[in-house]
Amino acid sequence: MRSLVLALVLLCSSAWVLAQSAQSIWGPATGRQVFSNPLLGLTPDELESFNRGRSLFRQVWVIAPSVMDADVDGLGPLYNRPACTSCHPVNSRGLAPESEQRMRAMLVRLSIPGENAHGGPLPHPAYGDQLNEEGIPGVAGEGRATLVWHEEAFQFPDGEQVALRRPEIKWQDMAYGSAEGILTSARVGPAVFGLGLLDAVSDQYLQDLAAQSASQGGAGRVNQVWSSKAQAPKVGRFGFKANTSTLREQIAAAFIGDMGITSSLHSERPCTSVQTACQQAVSGGEPELSDQQLDDLSFYLAHLAVPERRHPEHPQVQQGEQLFNALGCASCHRPQLHTGAQAPYPRLRNLAVPAYTDLLLHDMGEGLSDGRPDYQASAQQWRTAPLWGLGLAAQINATEQYLHDGRARSLTEAILWHGGEAQSAREAFVQLPPEHREALLAFLRSL
Repeated sequence: MRSLVLALVLLCSSAWVLAQSAQSIWGPATGRQVFSNPLLGLTPDELESFNRGRSLFRQVWVIAPSVMDADVDGLGPLYNRPACTSCHPVNSRGLAPESEQRMRAMLVRLSIPGENAHGGPLPHPAYGDQLNEEGIPGVAGEGRATLVWHEEAFQFPDGEQVALRRPEIKWQDMAYGSAEGILTSARVGPAVFGLGLLDAVSDQYLQDLAAQSASQGGAGRVNQVWSSKAQAPKVGRFGFKANTSTLREQIAAAFIGDMGITSSLHSERPCTSVQTACQQAVSGGEPELSDQQLDDLSFYLAHLAVPERRHPEHPQVQQGEQLFNALGCASCHRPQLHTGAQAPYPRLRNLAVPAYTDLLLHDMGEGLSDGRPDYQASAQQWRTAPLWGLGLAAQINATEQYLHDGRARSLTEAILWHGGEAQSAREAFVQLPPEHREALLAFLRSL
C-alpha cells in the first residue's frame, strides 16, 4: 500500500511539474511582434545568443566577396530570397501570390519520378530539388513560376456559399531547359515560433503515437528521412511532409535551398551539372554559415515563445472545443504532446506542448495531392499542421491563408479541403448548423 501511495504521489508531482513548466512556453497574445518574443526566464547569456540569432534571421545576406561584412556574405549563386524574413515575415507564415504575380514568400519543390540514394525525392538533373528564381550577377536565375488560381463554388446545406480555389503552376523564362515532366509542390513559408518544442518531442514518442494510431484503426505514420547530421535515417517532423528530422537540419536546409548558403551540414553548392556559371562563382567561405551562426539561429528559433490562447473560457469557444473533439479533429490535431527528457535544450524538456498536432503523416485525399512523393510520404500525405497561433494569422498578415500552398483564404475553406482520413470529420462539419460551425471556428481562432 505504501509503495502504491508513493507511486501516486510521484505521478501527481510529475503532472504538476508538467503543468507548471508548461506555463513558461507562453508569450503575449497580442501585438505586431506576437510571434517574436523569447521564452520567459532566459539568462543574460541565453538572451545574448537569442538576440544574435534574431539578427541573423533578419539579416539580408549579400554576395561574396563583401568588403563590408564577410560574416554575412555568400548569397547564391542561385537563390530565392536574401533573408529568412522574406518568407517568414515577423516570424509568421508567408502568403501565396495572386494569379500571375511573382512569388514573394513561396517556393516550388522539384523532383522527377524515382528516389535518390537515401530514399528521398530524385532531383531534376538541370534544376535540382527547388526552383531558385534569382541569380547573382553573371549567373542566370533558373526561371519563374507563377500561379493561376481556379475557383469552384461550394454550398452548405443551409445555403451558405464558399469559393474554393486551386493553384496551377505556370513556367516562364526557364534558363536551363524545359520544365516538362517535373514533379512540383508549391509551398508558402510557415510560421516559425514553437519549433524548439516540436524538436524536443522524442522520436520514440512519435513512433509510439503512430503505433497507437494504428491500433485504433487510424493511419498516422512517421516519415523516415535521411539525416544530414546523423548520416542515417531518422524520424521526420519538420516541413509540410515531415521531410526533415531536426530543427538544426531544417535551418541548414533552408539556407542552402532558399539562399544558396553552405554550412557544415550542406557543404556543397546546389549547382547542377549544366549550371556552369553557378559552379564557378566566388564562395563566401567554407562553409559560408559558420557553426556558431547555426548555433545562434537554432537557439533563437528554439526559444521563441508560443502566443497565449485568447478567451478559452468563453462559452462559444468551449462549445467549439467540444465540437472539435466530437467531430474527430483531435485524433490528428492532438491537443497535447510531451517533450522528452533528452531534448537538445534543458528548459524545453519534460513539458506539455499544446501544439494541436501529432507530427505524423496522414492521407488528406486527392484534392490536396501535390503529385510529388517525399521519402515515405505519398503525394496525398501531409504532416498534421500545428494549430497554435492560428487565430493570430490575420492580425499579423492583414489577410488569412492556410494549407501548404495558401489556397485556403479562411478556416472554413481549409476545413473543406480536408479529405482522405479527414473526410468523415469534414462531412460532419458540413452538416453542422451555422451556429455550431461558427462555434468551432471561434475555438480555432482562440488557439
